Amino acid sequence: MALGSNLGDRSGMLAEALRRLDASEGVEVTGVSAVYETDPVGYTEQPAFLNMAAALRTTLPPLDLLRLLLAVEQQLGRVRDVRWGPRVIDLDLLLYGAVKMDEEELTLPHPRMMERAFVLVPLADVLAAGHPLQAEVAELALAALREGKEGIVSWNTINWRSGSAPFEN
Repeated sequence: MALGSNLGDRSGMLAEALRRLDASEGVEVTGVSAVYETDPVGYTEQPAFLNMAAALRTTLPPLDLLRLLLAVEQQLGRVRDVRWGPRVIDLDLLLYGAVKMDEEELTLPHPRMMERAFVLVPLADVLAAGHPLQAEVAELALAALREGKEGIVSWNTINWRSGSAPFEN
């Protein structure tokens, strides 16, 4: 899954979303990517985002997991008024193992994830070796970093339970 925030305490919001998901029945956060700061895409008149990805182990079926993600967004104050606009938290279900589905409420894999550096780079950090998309995601993520796509820069590698801070060279 992908996480993003560009309002308020961005890193704190990412950590709180992970904490709430991990505390949910039938869900365990098993790994997290580094955190990356990225330029906004689509609607660009807004602050930079912090983005990351997380690997989950779950007993929930895909639609129930999606509904949990939406509930956590709502609990944390997510308001959906401008498409691709600023948000305190954004949680997206990208993959569910090798499941492929195309329903009104959910499409898996996420239909635009292979076009977005802010998704690909963190996803490459957590996608398990042997996943059918692992090699393609890794290749696209490296290309995005080389091209400087979406202004993606490393923010920090974190223990998600303790938060993050700006990356320093």
